[in-house]
Amino acid sequence: MALMITDECINCDVCEPECPNGAIYQGEEIYEIDPEKCTECVGHFDEPQCQQVCPVDCIPLNPDREETNDQLMEKFLRLTAGKS
Repeated sequence: MALMITDECINCDVCEPECPNGAIYQGEEIYEIDPEKCTECVGHFDEPQCQQVCPVDCIPLNPDREETNDQLMEKFLRLTAGKS
């Protein structure tokens, strides 16, 4: 699954720089996560880094974006193809 940021977000700015895929961005009101770029840090880290640093615990799994670990790894490989 991709992650999502809920409206409990306080715009503290700590999650955005932690995302290795650049999936987190400032939306109109709160930070948002691009589900096409979110791999839950699969391929980079053992746990989603944004969840680790979020002080208000507002980054749950997105129930509308169910993905297996294999699918997340495939997305990681697509996103990092050609990068050294």
